[in-house]
Amino acid sequence: MVVDDHPIFCAGLAQLIDRQPDMLCCGQADSVAAAKKDSATLKPDLVLLDLRLADGDGLDLIKWLAAQSPGLRILVISQYDEVLCAERALRAGAAGYINKTEVTEEVLAAIRSVMAGTPYVCHRLSIRLLAELLARKADPAATGIAGLTDREFQVFQMIGAGLGTQRISTALCLSPKTIETYREHLKHKLRLPNASALTQKASEWLSRQTRLPLAVKTAGRA
Repeated sequence: MVVDDHPIFCAGLAQLIDRQPDMLCCGQADSVAAAKKDSATLKPDLVLLDLRLADGDGLDLIKWLAAQSPGLRILVISQYDEVLCAERALRAGAAGYINKTEVTEEVLAAIRSVMAGTPYVCHRLSIRLLAELLARKADPAATGIAGLTDREFQVFQMIGAGLGTQRISTALCLSPKTIETYREHLKHKLRLPNASALTQKASEWLSRQTRLPLAVKTAGRA
C-alpha cells in the first residue's frame, strides 16, 4: 500500500509496483486517517509512506502501524534527504528509508530487501548516517537538532512550516500551553535567544529538506 499526499507521485509508484511480476499495489492513501482505515481493511504486507502528510505526522503513523500490525513491513520514501529523519523513522519502526529522487531500480531494490527481512537505507544516506553516528560518538555533546525528542522534532518542523501555536496544538491534539512549553524546550536545547531565532532556524532547516518530488521513472520507458 502506498501512502502519499502527492497524487501524481502516489499513482506513479503504484503503477511501478503493479508492473512487477512479483508485486501488487493493493491500495493508495493520501492521509494518516485513510492509511489507518485502509491498512486495517486491506492488510498489506508492506506500506510505503512519506513522512510529511497533510493531516498528521509520518513518524506517528509508523509507530501506530507497527503497534497495530507487528508483522507489517514499513518503507519510508521521503523528500527529506536528512540523516536524522532516516534515523527517527527507523527507530519508530520502519524497516527502510529512501529518498524520492532515487531511480526506479533503487526503489524496487528497497522494496524487495525490506520484504525479505533486510533493512534498507539508500547508499548515499547510509554513508552519511554512519559518519553522523561516528561524529556523535566522538563528541556526544554536539547533538543539536539530533538531540530533540520525536515530539520536539515534530513541533520544530511545524514551526519551520510557518504554523502558529494554535494550529500546532490542533494538529497534534495538545493544548496551546503544552506547545509553548515545547517552544521553550526547543530554544533551550538549540541555544536560541528568542522565538524569532527559533522560527528562523526551523524555517531554514525545513527549506533545505523540502524538495519537489521527482516522478518515478518506469524501467524501460521514457
